[in-house]
Amino acid sequence: MTSTDVEAVAQLRATRDRICAEIGKVIIGQKEVVEQLLVALLSGGHCLLVGVPGLAKTTLIQTLAQSLDLSFGRIQFTPDLMPSDITGTEVIEEDPDTGRKIFRFVRGPLFANIVLADEVNRTPPKTQAALLQAMQEHAVTAGGETMRLSEPFFVLATQNPIEQEGTYPLPEAQLDRFIFELWIDYPAPSEEEEIVRTTTAIQQIEIGQVIDAEQIVEMQQLVRRVPVADQIINYAVRLVRSSRPANDIAPDYVKEMINWGAGPRASQYLILAGKARAILDGRHSVSIDDVRAAALPVLRHRIVPNFHAEAENVNAPELVRRLLADVPEDEKT
Repeated sequence: MTSTDVEAVAQLRATRDRICAEIGKVIIGQKEVVEQLLVALLSGGHCLLVGVPGLAKTTLIQTLAQSLDLSFGRIQFTPDLMPSDITGTEVIEEDPDTGRKIFRFVRGPLFANIVLADEVNRTPPKTQAALLQAMQEHAVTAGGETMRLSEPFFVLATQNPIEQEGTYPLPEAQLDRFIFELWIDYPAPSEEEEIVRTTTAIQQIEIGQVIDAEQIVEMQQLVRRVPVADQIINYAVRLVRSSRPANDIAPDYVKEMINWGAGPRASQYLILAGKARAILDGRHSVSIDDVRAAALPVLRHRIVPNFHAEAENVNAPELVRRLLADVPEDEKT
C-alpha cells in the first residue's frame, strides 16, 4: 500500500465511526449487523437479510442510504411482480412540436445506489432473473438495450424465515451472488425498552450525510489494494474446500451431512470481506481472524445440508462452526 492508501485507511476508520453514530440515532443495537453491512458495501457485494417482521430491517437500510448520501429504491416483491416493474418500461409519448409519437424509457427502482428488495423470495423466477442480471452485471436490459447502473450498486434483500407459504425459494445461483446472509435477531431486553421508549414519543431525527457515492467507489478500490499473505489465502481456500463432501480434505461429518459445499466465489468473498474488515478497523493487512469473522455469513447460505443432517437437527450454521473449529490455520493444501 502507498502512503496515500495508509492515510486513507486512517480516515476510513473515523468515517466508519461517524456512519455508525448516524445509524445509531435511529437503530438501537444491531451493531454487528451494521458493521457487516459496511463490510459488504466496501467489498462490492450484496446482502441477504433474514429476520422476523418488526426488527427494523427496512429502517436500517433506509438510514444507511441516508448516512451515505446514496439514492435509495425500495421494491416490495409480490407474486404478480413483473420484470418491467423493477427495471423500468418504455412508454409512448407524443412530441408536442411535431406530433410524432416516440418511445421513452422510464427507469424503474433498480436504478438506485442502494436497492431494498423486500421479501425477495415472494416473486416468480422471471422477475428474479431480471434482479440477478442487475446484481451480477450491474446493468439492466430493457427494450433490447443494456444500460449500466450507477456505482456503487448495492442490493439488500430481505426474507421472512417464518411464513413460507406462497414463496419461491431462491435458486442456488442467486444465493451465491450474495456476499453475506445476515440474520437479524431479537434485541436485548434493555435495547427493546429503549426502542419502545423512543418510537412511542414525538421526535425528529436528522441523519447526517457522512460520505457520497464517489468516496465509496474509492474505498471499494482501496479494499482491492489491501495486501493479503499467502497463508491467509491458503486458509480461506482450505476452509471452503473442506465444505465439499467430494473433497479429500473434507471431514467425515461433511461427507455424511452435506449435499453440496461452497464454490470458489466463497473463497473470493472471504478474502474481500477480510480486507474490508481490516481497513474498517484501521489495519493495513488481513489476519486469519478477519477471515474467520466472515466465515459464518459467507458460508451458511452456500452449504446445502442433506436429509441426514436434518434428522440429526444439524443446520448449515452449525456445520460452518464445526469447520471453523476443525480446519487448522497453518496447514498446507
